[in-house]
Amino acid sequence: MDEHQKAAKAVRQVEALTGFYIHLIVFILVNVALFAVNWLTSPQVWWALWPFLGWGVGVLAHGLAVFGRMPNFVTRWQLRKIKELKDRM
Repeated sequence: MDEHQKAAKAVRQVEALTGFYIHLIVFILVNVALFAVNWLTSPQVWWALWPFLGWGVGVLAHGLAVFGRMPNFVTRWQLRKIKELKDRM
């Protein structure tokens, strides 16, 4: 792997990490707000738990994909697409 390929791979990894951290921060902020609204409006029914659990699965999958604990279909697709577009040029 030459220096250009290493640099491109590093850029992709940093972009993936940045995307995950933004996703995580938005998840936390929105869910804190949802729980606050839930607590203030209808504390007897915890409806905010459902978006938290559903979105939490998405954040978990995103984290696993970024940190390499499961097959990263998106990265492989991106690499194929980059090669395809380069070949067209």
